[in-house]
Amino acid sequence: MRIRSGDVADLPAVMAMFDEAIAWMVHRGNTEQWGTEPWSSQPAKVDAIRKRIEEEDLRIAELDDVAVGALITSDKPPHPIEPVDEPELYVRLLLTSRRHAGRGIGSRLLTHARATAVEQGVALVRVDCYRGGDGSLVRYYERNGFVRTHPFTVGEWPGQVLEHRVRADDH
Repeated sequence: MRIRSGDVADLPAVMAMFDEAIAWMVHRGNTEQWGTEPWSSQPAKVDAIRKRIEEEDLRIAELDDVAVGALITSDKPPHPIEPVDEPELYVRLLLTSRRHAGRGIGSRLLTHARATAVEQGVALVRVDCYRGGDGSLVRYYERNGFVRTHPFTVGEWPGQVLEHRVRADDH
């Protein structure tokens, strides 16, 4: 697997991964996290992801030249997450192809984020995720070295902020 820089030309591949993830979640009964409709069919969602790609740092994981994962990071958290009093690398999006599940793609992208933080001299990597359902997404980040800091709610959507303190050997 290789991880490369991405740009707006990768938008169709990122949207396809969103659509795969939503179909998989709906099949499992999770309709609250990202809804039930493919994001590629929703112009506002496509525009929001395009803007994120244009303004933030997109990395694409590839297997045999096929995009199988996406990571978007920023130096600031999204609304409504409160900023911290130190520099940070915020994981704004971690998404992997469901067709390639179980291959450690997400973990490799998180390792890449930690290595990027080290390169930038940043000691804190944070992420937020869906806290609902059976809590498996929060546990996923915990298995990848993140620690829960605080829960939050947007409307009825339950979220969890997690953090990882990086060290020089985090890569």
